[in-house]
Amino acid sequence: MTERDPAIPMILTAVATVCATVAVLTYYGYVQFSKPQDALLLSEFTMLKTVPGEDYKVSLQPASQVAKCVDGIVVMFDTEQKGLTGVLVNNRKQAVHCIGEKTPQQVMP
Repeated sequence: MTERDPAIPMILTAVATVCATVAVLTYYGYVQFSKPQDALLLSEFTMLKTVPGEDYKVSLQPASQVAKCVDGIVVMFDTEQKGLTGVLVNNRKQAVHCIGEKTPQQVMP
């Protein structure tokens, strides 16, 4: 570049182009920003360890969540709030895997 052509207009043009591109992609749904409510806990879960010969008590009323094995990961579906799904994770945000089931062909409603 010569001294007569300052780089500032080129830098501003590049920044404006990036901002406009992100705005257009967001408008058409290609870029989505997560919201705090997207990361809320679906419910609290506790694992009951089973010991052979020892009884444990659970409620007869079923939970409002159901689980399905999808691509080897436990996916939770809420039956009260339609469309609310999530991956079951431990306290370190590691996905809980499942074994012995094939990938379902249809997702539960």
